Amino acid sequence: MRTPLHGWGRYPVVEAQVAADEDLESATREAVLSRGMGRAYGDSALPPAGSAGSVAITTRADRVLSFDAETGVLRAEAGLTLTELAQLYLPRGWFTPVSPGTRYVTLGGMVAADIHGKNHHVHGTFGNFVRSLRMRVPDGRILEVSRGSEPELFAATLGGMGLTGHILEVEVQLASVASPYIREHSQRLDTFDAVFDALEEASASSSMTVAWVDTSQTGRHAGRGIVSQGEWAEPDEVPTPAPSAIEGVPIPFLLPSGLVNAASLKVLNTLWFYRHPARPRTHVVHPSAFFWPLDLAREWNRGYGRRGFTQYQCVMPRDKEVYRRFLQLFRERGGRSFVTVLKDCGPEGEGMLSFPQAGTTMALDIPISSVARTARLVAELNAYVLDHGGRVYLAKDAFTTAEEFRRMYPRHAEFEALRDAWDPQRRLVSAQSVRLMGDPTGSESTPPATTAPPPRP
Repeated sequence: MRTPLHGWGRYPVVEAQVAADEDLESATREAVLSRGMGRAYGDSALPPAGSAGSVAITTRADRVLSFDAETGVLRAEAGLTLTELAQLYLPRGWFTPVSPGTRYVTLGGMVAADIHGKNHHVHGTFGNFVRSLRMRVPDGRILEVSRGSEPELFAATLGGMGLTGHILEVEVQLASVASPYIREHSQRLDTFDAVFDALEEASASSSMTVAWVDTSQTGRHAGRGIVSQGEWAEPDEVPTPAPSAIEGVPIPFLLPSGLVNAASLKVLNTLWFYRHPARPRTHVVHPSAFFWPLDLAREWNRGYGRRGFTQYQCVMPRDKEVYRRFLQLFRERGGRSFVTVLKDCGPEGEGMLSFPQAGTTMALDIPISSVARTARLVAELNAYVLDHGGRVYLAKDAFTTAEEFRRMYPRHAEFEALRDAWDPQRRLVSAQSVRLMGDPTGSESTPPATTAPPPRP
């Protein structure tokens, strides 16, 4: 039986055969791709349309295999979620060293997207802390892959969007934290210049920083926003009673398409801006409020309706004027966004297709009014980003072209050469790899290996 699958943006939708099993070795035996909780926004966790191969759903394989309470080294199956990890280890003084903007992700997905968070300018991506991976490589063998064993394959897998092999187990170094709570300082600022400058100042002194930007305003207040910075609170800073997690309220059904538009987004942006007091605020919060505020509205992607949305996330040099003109272009072309995030990035990581590079990254949620109109907007934004030495995040993308991808990712040829060596028949493919890399759809390509062939010479 084939099942409709889509990413978090609900576009595109692909019919696929799925395989979900507690035994990932079994589930991945004939799969063309692995998929965790489906939080990649575009088509990176979707099989090609018409693919004959199955998609391995990893979430049933979520066991913790070992944990060293002295060193913080965790080994777990790829389907372990960040929600479960936080519940198990935050009370014991350990947490993932890098967290994305949602807790509804798996360890395998965090590796495949080489996720980054509010602390990239200090700690880099999640891949920096991955010690080893147990993988089913495309020819069917199961290997332990690390910086010491198959280092090129390891580097390609960090941010490789699942195209280098099925991740079965992840060994990662967790970070020791002083308490399970965050000391947050935030401020509301009336201009984009003030937001950009405050974010840069915060990043110089804090390990976790982020800014929210209002894309609906014009004139002097265009790009106004809220800048937050945080550190793990010391035990004596935590109030009594301690902050509690706020249970999310789900959006129970798809709302009508078109409900999220320029007018409604302006109202939402204004409400969010004035939700923060005029004076700066310092307080201790639960990590869910700091790391994953959007999770408080569960299934919030339903708010965009059946047509869905795309998240456009780019990284460009840390230049205020570059981003001011980018926002102006976005507005002039009819773009509006509510979830608009600005973060600082540190140096580029080791992953061949890892997204962040030194500079600043901005993420915008764009409702899809029509596929053609959204594609034109993304093309104009991509042209600007390319002119300024930037690139887009593959885990969010659904519209970038193959030519744009090649120009954005200078190590793409190295990545493709590695795939040629490990997967010459392209047994592992995705809708995104067909679009960006010219892969076969999977309906004509050789099906995945079902038995382990002899080792490569």
